[in-house]
Amino acid sequence: MTAAAFEDRALGAQAAFRALLGALARPGTAQTMGPDLPTPPAGMGRGLYAAILALADFETSVWLAPELAGAARDLRFQLGAKLVDAPADAAFALTADGTALPPLTAFAQGDDAYPDRSTTLLVEVSALGADGGWRLTGPGIATETRLDARGLPADFVAQWADNHARFPRGVDLFLFAGATVVGLPRTTDIRGG
Repeated sequence: MTAAAFEDRALGAQAAFRALLGALARPGTAQTMGPDLPTPPAGMGRGLYAAILALADFETSVWLAPELAGAARDLRFQLGAKLVDAPADAAFALTADGTALPPLTAFAQGDDAYPDRSTTLLVEVSALGADGGWRLTGPGIATETRLDARGLPADFVAQWADNHARFPRGVDLFLFAGATVVGLPRTTDIRGG
């Protein structure tokens, strides 16, 4: 299967970008990436692929997890993105297997003066749900949001607590299950369910 871009590049990227913004504005709340998602490279989900098409361009550094090595050619062709070998060198990091996600500290954390110089992670998980699971609080959440995310490392909640404590430094995260996306900005506090 050959990867494709959005059928209408401007409108498709705009719809995907709106979903991503909505996901960060309402942490833990599922958003749909859009109605007409492009065909992704083999091994990559439609939502994950639409997100990187909407976010990256030829000036963007992107790290691909080993299971996405086969997508490198398609991403270079569609985006002209600069693919990097080290997670800490990436503006965006992609993985199609959340269970194999490197430690969050392996990615660029930004610094107090430039927290925006951190890596944004785009992670495919096996399932996302709103029942049970974690309790999320923080900016963009009125009281509490529940999120059940399956397919992440066993120590993810502990890693996230450390990430949250580093604010304003730290990484932001998008979780994908098919065409559904959930945002977890570094300001979100996660407590085990």
